[in-house]
Amino acid sequence: MDNKKSNVLTWVLASIVGVLFIAFPFWFFPKYGVWSREMRGKAQLAEATWNKKIQVEQANANLESEKLNAQAEVERAKGMAEAIKIEGGALTTEYIQYMWVRQNTFNDKTTIYIPTEANLPILEAKD
Repeated sequence: MDNKKSNVLTWVLASIVGVLFIAFPFWFFPKYGVWSREMRGKAQLAEATWNKKIQVEQANANLESEKLNAQAEVERAKGMAEAIKIEGGALTTEYIQYMWVRQNTFNDKTTIYIPTEANLPILEAKD
């Protein structure tokens, strides 16, 4: 009889393990799916937050750059106004020519300066 009880007990334990083995995936995979979606959502939220911070920092840097460029332009205009005042209060063609030549950085490959009869530079040439 002990052998029969032991066989029944083994069969019952094997059945319980089999049922658990079959039932476990039905319980585990839905829980894992919810958890993995939650983790994916948290990762996407963190990435979106960082992207927003990056865009805000870039916008702030652009704003600061534009402010500095505007200040430089104001200072440049003040300098031009002072130079015009020194020149006699009017823009002359010689002064405009001087400023054009001064602002250009001449090098061997891009610009050739050829004075013309009126001492004005040729600003545009066609092939």
